[in-house]
Amino acid sequence: MRISAKAEYAVRASVLLVGASGVLTSAEIARAEQIPGKFLEGILTGLTRAGIVSSRRGAGGGYELARPADRITVADVIRAIEGPLVFVRDQRPGEMQQEGVLMALWVALRASVREVLEGTTLADLASGELPEHVAELVRSPAAWLSPDPDRRTAAPEFFI
Repeated sequence: MRISAKAEYAVRASVLLVGASGVLTSAEIARAEQIPGKFLEGILTGLTRAGIVSSRRGAGGGYELARPADRITVADVIRAIEGPLVFVRDQRPGEMQQEGVLMALWVALRASVREVLEGTTLADLASGELPEHVAELVRSPAAWLSPDPDRRTAAPEFFI
């Protein structure tokens, strides 16, 4: 699975809106999160279409969350920007004509990705605390290992 810059920017912009004391303009979001302005406009359009953010026009206009942050998951944001979380050859695992252990593997992958992303809300991220089931995954030393010995990292202190 690959998280695109567009999806990561969408999550960052959404989390910024959690802590906003009102609406933020796209320029304010772009500046705060160092996101290219034109790129951010497309992201905000997608988030608005998906009902994650709402926009206000005119003087004093801008963007705000469309519903409470504890009711918006990271999965909601990523789906709004990228579509389904897991695709295999441009198909959802359950739509594939394949059977057997390989199909089961793709379905298990989707289930594990959904468990993390659907189980984490914007409110969680804004608070700086991951849900316990996600934090436990982060604390696992294996989570920080790379198959490339030169790229291995240790977990940051605040996760241990």
